Amino acid sequence: MNIEQDILGASILIVDDQEANVRLLTRLLGEAGYTKVSSTKQATEVCALHRRHDYALILLDLQMPSMDGFSVMEALRTSETDSYLPVIVLTAQPGHKLRALQAGAKDFISKPFDLLEVKTRIRNMLEVRLLYRRLEAHNLALEKAVSERTAELRESEARFRSLTELASDWYWEQDENGDFTKVSGPVMDMLGIRVGPLVADSQPESEGDWDPVSRATLMANIAERRPFLDLALARFEPDGTRRNFRVSGQPMFDQRCRFVGYRGIGVEVSLGD
Repeated sequence: MNIEQDILGASILIVDDQEANVRLLTRLLGEAGYTKVSSTKQATEVCALHRRHDYALILLDLQMPSMDGFSVMEALRTSETDSYLPVIVLTAQPGHKLRALQAGAKDFISKPFDLLEVKTRIRNMLEVRLLYRRLEAHNLALEKAVSERTAELRESEARFRSLTELASDWYWEQDENGDFTKVSGPVMDMLGIRVGPLVADSQPESEGDWDPVSRATLMANIAERRPFLDLALARFEPDGTRRNFRVSGQPMFDQRCRFVGYRGIGVEVSLGD
């Protein structure tokens, strides 16, 4: 359905206690091609009718005996969940125009009616309302898509962490300063280090020495922000035992391409692996 069909098919409510005005506006709108025009002479019925039919436009007379148009707009604003009040006021009092706009009306039509003005203001109002609702629907769809995508990413991250834990002895993340921010698995016990920069500057809880060649290779990769895969590391315990590890890692960057740290996995291997 194109925008012209949407405009002519919009639901419109005429609210006026004068039968002549109701007939005139109904005939004018019908001749212009509008197909969903209804009316009421009872201002007290407007809120209930709007809740039931969700009108795209309400043509509201300000001077009515049982309840004036200002009271109707106040009631609509109180009960309406939509922040956009689709009201054009009908008035013969120039002094009421500014007050009506301040009360929430989107436009006004002066009495006695200028038929060209009536048709122009109604069409413009309906077009704006239609575009407003399309934008609102688009924003809701976008919010839903973002929410669903966020949930998918969280689920994907959970699966990733689960798989890394199954495929390795530990998972780790470091910030741009080289400090551990996340550790999963017994990495501290296995490596005998406190939380701090990976290997290079960490203080051993138990005495032991890292192989200087493999450590230099690791730190060169980190300094150059390069990813590394199954990098061999060796550690010699005080009793002379050699422990061998494979570590894989990749640098992390934010949306501005600023380096924010590393993430990776590690596993202890036997000499035969």
